[in-house]
Amino acid sequence: MSSEPLISSQDTLRVSVLSEALPYIQRFAGRRVVVKYGGAAMVRDELRDAVYRDLVLLASVGVQPVVVHGGGPEINDWLTRLNIEPAFRNGLRVTTPETMDVVEMVLVGRVNKHIVNGLNRVGGRAVGLCGSDGSLVRARTYADGANGLVGEVAAVDPSVLFPLLDAGYIPVISSVAADGEGQAHNINADTVAGELAAALQAEKLILLTDTAGILQDRHDPGSLIRQLSLSQARQLIHDGVVNGGMTPKTECCIRALAQGVAAAHIVDGRVPHALLLEVFTDAGIGTMVVGSQRACHG
Repeated sequence: MSSEPLISSQDTLRVSVLSEALPYIQRFAGRRVVVKYGGAAMVRDELRDAVYRDLVLLASVGVQPVVVHGGGPEINDWLTRLNIEPAFRNGLRVTTPETMDVVEMVLVGRVNKHIVNGLNRVGGRAVGLCGSDGSLVRARTYADGANGLVGEVAAVDPSVLFPLLDAGYIPVISSVAADGEGQAHNINADTVAGELAAALQAEKLILLTDTAGILQDRHDPGSLIRQLSLSQARQLIHDGVVNGGMTPKTECCIRALAQGVAAAHIVDGRVPHALLLEVFTDAGIGTMVVGSQRACHG
């Protein structure tokens, strides 16, 4: 008779981890979590599959995830294929009508459906939308058209999402929306995620990025700031500690919190299962911003 144990140490560890996650599962069941999906987690196969599994697991235990995505690298790739030179001004894509056609094709027609198919492949029930569907997001032109058809969020009406969430679907939303005249605009996906989280009164807004989070010293990954109050986040922007590309992400978190979102997280999407580590552990792996200091990270 074999002397091998019937239960392996890996099995024991797996069950232990699930047991430790129980308080978080109970706490967030029925709550909405908006995830902005992008960066390395979108383009690296092994990370992409981990994100899909994390989202489906969240949905399976009663959390209601909503995914918002951009797709900058693939837009650039298609612009190059079509001999259209990508251009940026003040960190924003200059979006001519010709470029907007490509943005809409790539985000709504390709990237969105790749994510939907990926979630469905690992057992999820995903539905692809863009901001225009059901007048979910209404755009207005940014800075009087200085960047062409770049938009900002004028209004959000999340009512189209409620029956989907109640039925257990995972909405996947691309950051393209029309203005009052029906003209499509390209909107920053972080901004859409933040405004949508506020409109849904989400428990959490999670921005997946290519950095560890907010750093006290941006040259030192070990200087990660794990938790901030709303006032501390504003002060870090004022002091210049938060700068460059991290500024709009932090401002997005601040706006979402000011409108009622319970907590906002900036998380390193290069870490496998970053979503579950942030939601289902005390320590988390990124930076959490809250309206007022709380005792735990979860």
